[in-house]
Amino acid sequence: MSSNDNRIKIAYIGGGSVNFGWKLLSEFAGEEISAEIRLYDADKQLALANEVIGNKMRENPDCRSDIIYLAVDTAEEALKNADFVILSFTQGNLEEMVSEMHLPETYGIYQSAGESTGPSGIMRALKTLPFYIKYGEMIKRLCPKAWILNLTNPMAVCLMTLYKVFPEIKAFGSSNEIFQTQELLAAFAEKKYGIERIRRRDIKTSIIGISNFSWINEAAYNGNDLIPVFREFAEKYSENGFEIKPGEYKTNPYASANKIKFDLFLRYGMIPAASDRVVAEFCPPWYLKSPKTIASWKFSQTTVNYLKKTALEKMSRSKRMMLGEEQLKIGVGSDCVLQIKALLGMGNLITTVSLPNEGQVSNLPEGAITETNALISKNSVKAVASGKLPEGILGLTLRHISNQNEIVRSVFEKDLDIAFNAFLNDPLMSADLASATELYKEMLSAIRNHLLYYC
Repeated sequence: MSSNDNRIKIAYIGGGSVNFGWKLLSEFAGEEISAEIRLYDADKQLALANEVIGNKMRENPDCRSDIIYLAVDTAEEALKNADFVILSFTQGNLEEMVSEMHLPETYGIYQSAGESTGPSGIMRALKTLPFYIKYGEMIKRLCPKAWILNLTNPMAVCLMTLYKVFPEIKAFGSSNEIFQTQELLAAFAEKKYGIERIRRRDIKTSIIGISNFSWINEAAYNGNDLIPVFREFAEKYSENGFEIKPGEYKTNPYASANKIKFDLFLRYGMIPAASDRVVAEFCPPWYLKSPKTIASWKFSQTTVNYLKKTALEKMSRSKRMMLGEEQLKIGVGSDCVLQIKALLGMGNLITTVSLPNEGQVSNLPEGAITETNALISKNSVKAVASGKLPEGILGLTLRHISNQNEIVRSVFEKDLDIAFNAFLNDPLMSADLASATELYKEMLSAIRNHLLYYC
């Protein structure tokens, strides 16, 4: 604990978020925790809105926390003497994402998420990592003992950058990608055992792989092995898919019929932990060859028009909540607050995190950002050894680790030609060399305002 009262100090960089930010506000309200959360956002008006919404949560009779939200002018003000730092922001605006997501389509390259890999993920990294160098340096100077929870994608290269700037940093990646797969396992367990309601948190899983491309190699409910159960349902539904909410994937890009999950499980024997839209991008264009291919696998792309539509809806909702016409519901949106509580000594927690490899995945390079289970206890995060990846998955994974290393090196050396090597080597890059070169130049031109760092 720091400073002059018993409140922990939390810096939230990207604190104007109406996506994950609201989930965190909701989650904090449901836990017995006393804190001052400083919200910093490049758009201070968004941070001010969340300050009002967050502080209004105290009026909810179900609120269990004692939290003061404060929008601040600078990142330095947020970070000074912080006990915890949450990094969760997207660099740039939705208009720039038009080129990132849709320009590659003119070259026959399709993406479904565009956050961590593929041409879009690489552009996002080139825009974001210079800020991670800056934040790493500020953390080292202003709050070197703080725990850093990174929620920003591309997760792996963001964490690699922080550790390269400040090797002693206490940082890990926190993601909720696995939740959807745990819910699918819960649905299968309900059907198999005739139980009416099984909660996601009752499904125990072991995770192995890299950030956003990890795999479940063990799953259990109440001591029952769910891997054979998953195989039974994967074989049954591999052709037509299985949906918890039938047809939802046609209007909601975050939903799917899980056909990719079944296909990869039946091929490699492990369950992809992330959603179909995320996993598809880490593979060659098996599932993303064309819009027709995407439709046949029963998932959809996250389009910029969809993001614009939801952004407008959330801005309207933000105004209603600021005026007190609507309340943010108290609930659980991630494991972040539970992770903070465990680090404070308020109970141990086994959860999924991203950390540099120190042997937890035995056949991946040391220092690669792995995604595994970890035991979080007072002031400690210890990755759980999860074994080794099978050869088929290993080949796909090592290619991404190589590209991640090249992207980080390109940023530290300020050399965009190095990043081009990763651009060419990405599994989704199906264009010939001349076309790939032209696409890279066009995509860089679209984000040129963010590239002053490389000059």
